[in-house]
Amino acid sequence: MSSSYFDNTGRSDVLSGGIRKIPVTTPKGTFDVWTKRTGNNPTTKLLLLHGGPGATHEYFLGFDSWLPGAGIEYYYYDQLGSGHSDRPDDPSLWEIDRFVDEVEQVRQALGLERDNFYLLGQSWGGILAIEYALRHQEHLKALIVSNMMASIPAYNRYAREVLMPTMDQDVLAEIQRFEATGQTDDPRYEELLLEHHYQHHVLRLPLEQWPEPVVRSFANINKDIYVPMQGPSELGASGKLVDWDRTADLARIDVPTLVIGAEHDTMDPAHMREIAALFPQGSYLHCPNGGHLSMYDDQETYMLGLIEFLTR
Repeated sequence: MSSSYFDNTGRSDVLSGGIRKIPVTTPKGTFDVWTKRTGNNPTTKLLLLHGGPGATHEYFLGFDSWLPGAGIEYYYYDQLGSGHSDRPDDPSLWEIDRFVDEVEQVRQALGLERDNFYLLGQSWGGILAIEYALRHQEHLKALIVSNMMASIPAYNRYAREVLMPTMDQDVLAEIQRFEATGQTDDPRYEELLLEHHYQHHVLRLPLEQWPEPVVRSFANINKDIYVPMQGPSELGASGKLVDWDRTADLARIDVPTLVIGAEHDTMDPAHMREIAALFPQGSYLHCPNGGHLSMYDDQETYMLGLIEFLTR
């Protein structure tokens, strides 16, 4: 059998190109989640947790231009219900605790251990990464929390008190009318958000310059997960995550932790700097030109800072 069928743990269920489907046990049955390994480094293995909830690994594809040259082994991973993974139609599966258990099963299947396992969570993935570390930090070598505050109430306050007042107030009122009447699928709603919010705080590039993997990931988001957990609004959270707050618990995470914030993010950069100081071994990377996807609009700052953390 070709060596392309084996990963670096000796498993023979790896498909071509480092792709592997991992069975995950849930209270509602066993489902497959999709992963893909790039690189081979026995001491530095990075698992990437995408945002959403319900987005895909695709917007991380820019990492391909940076991490291989730094000798970092990394894993793309579509969480259950997302991307290439199975999409069970059962709302009871979309809970933080179940997602944490899923990450632990993926870790075990990939053979990631305390001496090599780095975990990066971006946006919703940052929530998931913090929750995973609070339960399983004994398996972690280090943690990266990217573009995610430690408190949804604080995030909502920042959106309400800082971001919304800077918007054209007539546009804001129109966006809020769409949300109040449940018309968030209206093309006009998306058009307003793209022009007046996303290009300022999510990805600070002209729409025609948005990288194709980002556009693809946005188009493939599973709203059956996103809306119940995040809520229908793009200007704050109102779903199951609305009361999530782990600020007081960060001191319990005693592994090296990098917090990545950005000046123009939907997430308060001052909060990001503050929570970095709450981790016993925390450090902060600031992207002065970045938005929520600062791995693209402040790419050099983001990638060089991340690589320095992973390799030092």
